[in-house]
Amino acid sequence: MIKLKTDCRFFRGDIPCKPHKRFGVHCLDEAGRVCPHYDPVNKHILIIKLGAIGDVIRTTPLLHKLKATHPSAKIWWLTLTPEILPSIVDEPLGFSLKNIVSLRSLHFDLLYNLDKDREACALAEQISATSKKGFRLKDGIISPIDGAAESKYLTGVFDDLSQANSRSYPQEIFEICGFSFGGERYVLDRPEKPSTAWKINKRKRVVGLNTGCGGRWTSRLWDDKNWISLARTLRKKGYEVVLLGGEQEHSKNQKLARATKAKYFGHFPLQQFIELVDQCDLVVTGVTMAMHITIGLGKKIVLFNNIFNKHEFELYGLGTIVEPDKPCRCYYQPSCTNAQYRCMEHMPVKSVVDACERLLRS
Repeated sequence: MIKLKTDCRFFRGDIPCKPHKRFGVHCLDEAGRVCPHYDPVNKHILIIKLGAIGDVIRTTPLLHKLKATHPSAKIWWLTLTPEILPSIVDEPLGFSLKNIVSLRSLHFDLLYNLDKDREACALAEQISATSKKGFRLKDGIISPIDGAAESKYLTGVFDDLSQANSRSYPQEIFEICGFSFGGERYVLDRPEKPSTAWKINKRKRVVGLNTGCGGRWTSRLWDDKNWISLARTLRKKGYEVVLLGGEQEHSKNQKLARATKAKYFGHFPLQQFIELVDQCDLVVTGVTMAMHITIGLGKKIVLFNNIFNKHEFELYGLGTIVEPDKPCRCYYQPSCTNAQYRCMEHMPVKSVVDACERLLRS
């Protein structure tokens, strides 16, 4: 009978493992020698962080600490977008009935639920684990599992506590998991070879302008006339300007491209969008998925912020935050509720241009 190494990181049981497919090896050869790729697992760790994509990306610094603390562990991650997870995650799982059923049949040594969504908290309650951290569903109410998660929990319940918070998101997440944040960076797999030949003049410094923030958060939108002025000014100063966005920004970006002669290539699937951001030296963006991709790629960034606490953003020295000259009265509101003025109308183009130039000169 063929002997198996079911504790190996690569062993699946349902399909051939990657070393077998690539090299034809078995767990043990005919002489009884162990496969040279055998990597025994002594611990299983599950992370539940469903979405959004940007939130998943900014949770990846935790992987550095988990890998250092538990080098022989197998890391599982349940999310709505497994395609964004880096290759160091052993089991990237999409949020599906098939995967949920599988997870409920397993036992984990450590479970970290870092989402306060009801479905994530319910799963954290149902999945078996020796130790659990983060959030759970208790008597139908989302609750912290222990005291380490209480601070993050309360900032999501009371706006005044959220506004008074001075810690970044990675600091809060590390604290929940029992670690100290030491500046660990995002983990984002950079495209090995671009799938598209982008027609970008790389002899110039390339500035990406991410012009939207999705359909929901209209309180964060900067007027089109400002984007036009910014693009024209940057082009006059000799920069190559590329417009970025998703399907919801397509019509707007077409209009901006016609008005400014900035480059616009269209909207793309996630991996192609990452490739395009990787062509830029600097990206101007609001608090969006593109922001976190920019940071993950180590690009310079000018970040627009109005409705959030700026202390939650960890830029790793890559950029600067630009805020309106007038204070925002719509904290965490998707649409503007201030009848007196709209704060984003008071964020001058010159402030953004100056921020870009400072960063590109540094």
